[in-house]
Amino acid sequence: MDHFPYVADRATLADAETLLLAFGAAAADEAAARADRSRDIGNHIHFCHWRQIERLLELLSADHAPGTVH
Repeated sequence: MDHFPYVADRATLADAETLLLAFGAAAADEAAARADRSRDIGNHIHFCHWRQIERLLELLSADHAPGTVH
């Protein structure tokens, strides 16, 4: 991952936590599915919300440190 995901607000982090608790390692996949469903019904706001969460969860599950390590 070349960049850090944008986190709009605290609700984004709360939704990410909820997915982690409910789906564990598959949380990013669930966020992607929710983003796809939102896109399919034309809800671009929720599409962006869930896509941001997907990126955040992928970053959190990475097995290496992104960016510079001091």
